[in-house]
Amino acid sequence: MQRRTFLSAMSAAGMLAATGMARAQSGATRIVVGASPGGGTDTVARLMAQELGRLLGGTFVVDNKPGAGGNIAAQQVANAEPDGRTLLMCYTSHAINATLYPKLPFDPIKDFSPIACVANAPSILLARPGIKANTIRELIALAKAEPGTLNMALPGIGSSGHLASEVLKTRAGVDITLIPYKGTAPAMNDLLGGQVDLMFATAALAKAQMDNKTLKPLGVSSAQRMVSAPNVAPIADVLPGYDFSAWYGLLGPAGIKPELAQQISAAVEKTLAQEPIRRRLLDEGLIAQSSSPDAFGAFVKSEVERWGAVVKATGAKVT
Repeated sequence: MQRRTFLSAMSAAGMLAATGMARAQSGATRIVVGASPGGGTDTVARLMAQELGRLLGGTFVVDNKPGAGGNIAAQQVANAEPDGRTLLMCYTSHAINATLYPKLPFDPIKDFSPIACVANAPSILLARPGIKANTIRELIALAKAEPGTLNMALPGIGSSGHLASEVLKTRAGVDITLIPYKGTAPAMNDLLGGQVDLMFATAALAKAQMDNKTLKPLGVSSAQRMVSAPNVAPIADVLPGYDFSAWYGLLGPAGIKPELAQQISAAVEKTLAQEPIRRRLLDEGLIAQSSSPDAFGAFVKSEVERWGAVVKATGAKVT
């Protein structure tokens, strides 16, 4: 090991050790989640809480605060002390809500300190078996031949799946009715029961249905094929430029000291470098993706702009 690399490693280890001692003496750190237990955001948060507690010392606990598309959780973190004791496991909706909601009690960028990206998650568009289409091209042809007869379940207003559905309709020039649900589980139940025709779902959620042939995949939301679903073509093959993947990341309240944000970010990076962790995330349809605080901050800002343009172009609204 070169001397510079050795010193860098020792410095990082020292920072983590110092942080661990401080945390062990001052109680639990909360990771606030704007979703109910059991969903993708909650799963990621619990996995990170376990590993961050091990690496940084002390106890990390998940605090579920569902409601208003994640805004309740975000507001709680925005109002917290910037001491690193309260973090937000945010989701794509954090960037979408900046434009989707006409009035927010916080600024999605200015009121938060970026910590790290954690993972991204492409989705698979699923259809009930009775739908007379097996590809995106065939679905578009069907929707044009029978306008207004197809419908699509939305696990939540303001989710990446919601806007991915809006853009699919707009770009393809089709009339598909969007039906909002209060969560992924009831939406999936109605899709399986035949009450709705289509739905975007994470790869992990879709895999069992695809394997059992209870539902059929029509396309993936990412620009490239997914490792976990190599036989499903990207929607972008038919609608060039179509690329809508969800992401997860950690934010803290504005004002966290840069060195503290970097310490937590380093622990996230170390966590995601572990092969068992990467495999566990992949089993959930997620791709591990760490970043520095500065890089994540720039990413969130670009996502607010990107999704803002989508909201305005599609006319998506909170109902």
